[in-house]
Amino acid sequence: MNIHAIAAIYKFEMARTWRTLLQSVVSPVVSTSLYFIVFGSAIGEHMNAIGAVNYGAFIVPGLVMLALLTQSISNASFGIYFPRFVGTIYEILSAPISYVEITIGYVGAAATKSIMLGLIILATSTLFVPVQVLHPVWMVSFLVLTSITFSLFGFIIGIWADGFEKLQMIPLLVVTPLTFLGGSFYSIDMLPPFWRSVTLFNPVVYLISGFRWAFFGVSDVNIGISLGMTLVFLMVCVGTVAWIFKTGYRLKS
Repeated sequence: MNIHAIAAIYKFEMARTWRTLLQSVVSPVVSTSLYFIVFGSAIGEHMNAIGAVNYGAFIVPGLVMLALLTQSISNASFGIYFPRFVGTIYEILSAPISYVEITIGYVGAAATKSIMLGLIILATSTLFVPVQVLHPVWMVSFLVLTSITFSLFGFIIGIWADGFEKLQMIPLLVVTPLTFLGGSFYSIDMLPPFWRSVTLFNPVVYLISGFRWAFFGVSDVNIGISLGMTLVFLMVCVGTVAWIFKTGYRLKS
């Protein structure tokens, strides 16, 4: 394992975060804080508790997960797409480093940024609503696992995209709607039976449900199923990345 190569890619990607601090950190935190103000403080005071959990606190895991998913995808996709765009990807591919090391460098940096952002947003939420974490180890585990999984997904999007528009298409048109419809602001048990069954086909439901269980000990889906679905998606992403490097899809042409 070429640790120096991994560290070089990782440090380069992390340095980009500090150069774009306003866009990378401040903007997502401010946007999420507005959700806390509107839904947590203003509307939450007039909402009934959900499963004995205050509504303002109930939406915290969903909002953290929303930021985590979108930022993981955005960071990883731009990180690998920009070298393709300017042509420096060929220098990386011709260097004496393996595809595994390239992936670890880019995905590791993207996941680190997302984890940092998720923790900052979680800390910020305590300024607006009371938040408790019953299972901190599971909370951190879901945070890390989700960040890595969706950073891999973003890495795949960055290789697939052939324009800057496509980098934003999946997060804006697919991931964000799925997150809003995946129980960020409500429990899926509140839905009619038919729509609840339909919602279970949304993979984000399992992420949010498992993450919320780590906070309050309540979930819409069994914690084992949530963890299992997350691991399945992780394996799919790993397999897809392996196939991309094996075939050279959009990397060597």
